[in-house]
Amino acid sequence: MIEILQEYGKSLLWSDGYRFTGVAVTLWLLVASIGIGFCLSIPLAMARVSAKKRYRWPVWLFSYVFRGTPLYVQLLVFYTGVYTLEFVRATDFLNWFFKSGYNCTLLALVLNTCAYTTEIFAGAIRDTAYGEVEAARAYGFSGWKLYRTIILPSALRRALPAYSNEVILMLHATSLAFSATVPDILKIARDINAATYLSFHAFGIAAVLYLVISFLLVALFRHAERRWLKHLKPVAAHS
Repeated sequence: MIEILQEYGKSLLWSDGYRFTGVAVTLWLLVASIGIGFCLSIPLAMARVSAKKRYRWPVWLFSYVFRGTPLYVQLLVFYTGVYTLEFVRATDFLNWFFKSGYNCTLLALVLNTCAYTTEIFAGAIRDTAYGEVEAARAYGFSGWKLYRTIILPSALRRALPAYSNEVILMLHATSLAFSATVPDILKIARDINAATYLSFHAFGIAAVLYLVISFLLVALFRHAERRWLKHLKPVAAHS
């Protein structure tokens, strides 16, 4: 028991066998994927609710494909499928990019979370009160200024509870990185299990680590909701 904890602790916190520790890789995948996905999803959500089909339909197709197929399959397509294409191996940049498990994993996570986040934000934009938009237009707001000052701030705040669930799901989704030989928490747990056959200890500690990170993320989002959604809480009636 002591040996497995020591070995696992080395791999997680100060291992010399990996470039990064397991916890660091998992957090890096999470932060990078949701950060890039968040930035991409805002313009895509605006296009998703556009009245023009040439903007709306391509985003719908992208969202449908990445929400309609398992993330694990998407990761396998990028990591093992794309690299089998001749033109990919013949192009220096593509050959370098798709040869890396880190790059393929991050690409799959970014596109997947971007598809879900786009739909979350698009739904919040549609639910924006009509009176707010009309009042802004009465003051001369239109186009990008209307979105930047009225619609997006309101929609992103109201989307916070749903988006927090997406972030937690992405944390869980990073565990698929082991299939691309990325040394995240689960990959190290599998290596420890293969070396010691102490499955309960190896995977149990991994589960605890994911639980701790999830707890911290939930606490962070609850704090954000209390701060930015305070105006949506019902006011208690005074007798």
